[in-house]
Amino acid sequence: MKCKLEYIWLDGRAPTQSLRSKTRIEEDFDGSLDAAPMWAFDGSSTEQADGATSDLLLKPVSVFPDPARKNGFLVMTEVLNADGTPHPTNGRATIDDDDDDFWFGFEQEYFLWDTKTSLPPGFPSKGFPRPQGPYYCSVGAENAFGRACVDEHLDQCLEAGLNVEGINAEVAAGQWEFQVFAKGAKAAGDETWIARYLAERNAEKYGYGINWHPKPLGDTDWNGSGMHANFSNGIMRDEGSEDLFTTICEKFGENIHRHIEVYGADNEQRLTGQHETQSIHQFSYGLYDRGASIRIPAATYEAGWKGRLEDRRPASNADPYKVASAIVKTTKEALA
Repeated sequence: MKCKLEYIWLDGRAPTQSLRSKTRIEEDFDGSLDAAPMWAFDGSSTEQADGATSDLLLKPVSVFPDPARKNGFLVMTEVLNADGTPHPTNGRATIDDDDDDFWFGFEQEYFLWDTKTSLPPGFPSKGFPRPQGPYYCSVGAENAFGRACVDEHLDQCLEAGLNVEGINAEVAAGQWEFQVFAKGAKAAGDETWIARYLAERNAEKYGYGINWHPKPLGDTDWNGSGMHANFSNGIMRDEGSEDLFTTICEKFGENIHRHIEVYGADNEQRLTGQHETQSIHQFSYGLYDRGASIRIPAATYEAGWKGRLEDRRPASNADPYKVASAIVKTTKEALA
């Protein structure tokens, strides 16, 4: 049986990398990671190499069934140089979490984007729809836009075996969110990128693009899009204490640049101190506070200061690998 393996990777576009993919045909592929061979591509066509040294490698890191292709598989890969070392664009290789002690839940917001109007569905060709308010978790054709596309994406994620824990319509018209949870920072990044890939590919047949920009509607009174990062490690989950969580939050406050640097391009347009954000120029943390840089969830407090934190600063276009890498590093420093 001939199988279609879709090799997926991140290119070298700056400041925001894009997804790339190509199909490889393999005979009687069994769906295991070990059976997925290394492959190569032309890095000069993806802004990752020049023509004289254009051969780069695709190293498979996870494999999922492809819900939209007969005998198909989705192969998430990381980019290596020809000598086998990580390419500079390889954010996954920077994660220091080989024992999967860290758990991550990414809340991925995005806008559906009508390719004919260059606006979200629900927006008229001139002006704006009714002010935001009725669109969050909305029901009804006058409030929810693009549901068929979004529901099909959810089904595809679940059929692929991704641990998507939910979806909802977001605050602005045409804005949606899905949530991915995984044990292990690398696994969380893999699953989030595959979910993004499925979102983009599935939207093609509806005439939609996926707009990952954190503030695609510009300087307006419409919410931007984030990728809130919920995280914990064993000490946070099992031992806890108010002092422990305070120490971690304070360490994040000492490393603002490390995080903002990888939390997404144009994030200053979103982190203004409005629309459930803290200003990019300030740092704060607090119980239940969705206007803080880091929110301490009610569940953590109610469990006796055991559980997770939520960094609300990452933008929707941030690389989850790089976000996780920074969070792991700062948390480990706080607990050293």
